[in-house]
Amino acid sequence: MSLDELHYQPLITVAHHIADRRISPVEVTRTILDRIARLDPKLGSFTTVTEDLAMRQARAAEAEIVAGRYRGPMHGIPVAVKDLCFTKGIRTTGGMTIHADFVPDHDATVVSRLAQAGAVLLGKLHMTEGATIEHHPDLPEPVNPWKSDLWTGVSSSGSGIATAAGLTYAAIGSDTGGSIRFPAACNGLTGVKPTWGRISRHGIFDLAATFDHLGPMARSAADAAAMLQCLAGWDPEDTTSLSSPVPDYLAGLAGVSGARGARIGIDWDYAGTDLEPATLRCMEDAVGVLETIGADLRTVAFPAVDTLLRYTMVMTMAEMAVHHEATYPSQADRYGAWISKGMEAGRSATSLEIGKGIIARATFRGALARLFDEVEMIVVPVFRTGTPTWAEVRAAVAEDFNIIGKFTTPFNASGTPTVTLPCGFSGDGRPIAFQLAGPAGSEGRLLRVAHAYQQETDWHVRRPPVS
Repeated sequence: MSLDELHYQPLITVAHHIADRRISPVEVTRTILDRIARLDPKLGSFTTVTEDLAMRQARAAEAEIVAGRYRGPMHGIPVAVKDLCFTKGIRTTGGMTIHADFVPDHDATVVSRLAQAGAVLLGKLHMTEGATIEHHPDLPEPVNPWKSDLWTGVSSSGSGIATAAGLTYAAIGSDTGGSIRFPAACNGLTGVKPTWGRISRHGIFDLAATFDHLGPMARSAADAAAMLQCLAGWDPEDTTSLSSPVPDYLAGLAGVSGARGARIGIDWDYAGTDLEPATLRCMEDAVGVLETIGADLRTVAFPAVDTLLRYTMVMTMAEMAVHHEATYPSQADRYGAWISKGMEAGRSATSLEIGKGIIARATFRGALARLFDEVEMIVVPVFRTGTPTWAEVRAAVAEDFNIIGKFTTPFNASGTPTVTLPCGFSGDGRPIAFQLAGPAGSEGRLLRVAHAYQQETDWHVRRPPVS
């Protein structure tokens, strides 16, 4: 394997070469750090590059592997984490100037688990202010590597950019209303928003704790499975983490059935209405591929979401206001306009509104669970268009966030998993993606079908024009 092409090799392929000692973690890490130094001044995906730490960890991984102590597929693999995950001794900002000097005294559980797996930490990734819609006005806005005027997806903007541009093999993102799925879609990636509680949230800056999910972003379902294997599992530090056993996600990809016989539902009234022609075509093509590889496609009726979407935003903003109570409004001048507007909305939310939200959420969860009695998973878009421009997103959000969150927010409310997959491009080169969504605990099944889909398509190996 040439070092010149190393940055875009699949994580799993690099892991095999490291395990077989055909390539060194030190060589891999140095190659990626050099690429970051060359490309990230323009892209702006990192807030902090931990070069010295990364090289120390790479040398330690190499020594262990040479000594016969190989830990598994993440050993020696360079990765990066969203800058809301606490990192001991390393600045963690949450995308906020108010935390510009915050240096945690402990690691987030996800960071600890990466270290236990022998992964190499490249650094911390840029994100929007407080994991909301906009980057802080005093901080530089990162750039979509496909086209500079396209939305990066939020709030895990840096996670999407760095992974797509070959500046990391995978990244950790977080998702409260679409923040893994938006940047995965915008950057041509595979993103996993797992079941709520499947990955510990201990040691992060919360946006809205009962809607927040952490998950991996990678360039394929197989690479995402390797990351999820490392991150998932019960954590005594997070009382909401799930105690159920963690399946072998990587081994599950090789299941003899692949997508054959998988009962997959689609509601074209929900998933197909008002889609731009290119997005509809890509959705239809994706469904066609799933049918070709043996899936059993069925027409279903997706639960109504209008009431859910309206009150989920109220509940999210109210939870956000709780998490920021110590600094807002007492230091309101250090917050940007969009997050301040959300904070005020959260602080003024009434008990009646929150009560309606609780009822709407419970009703939707029940209806979705009944739907998953009929099928094993469903197909839904991420956006109604190809990746929008920043201007288009800002115009939509000014009117109603749910214009962009229609297909993502419901699965935060339900706490059920989705896998986002690239499925094409619009005529003017905007990436397009779709989601496979399943019931709680179905990450393994979703990844197996996603992997089977990616064996038949090449959208996930398309690369943005950066070099």
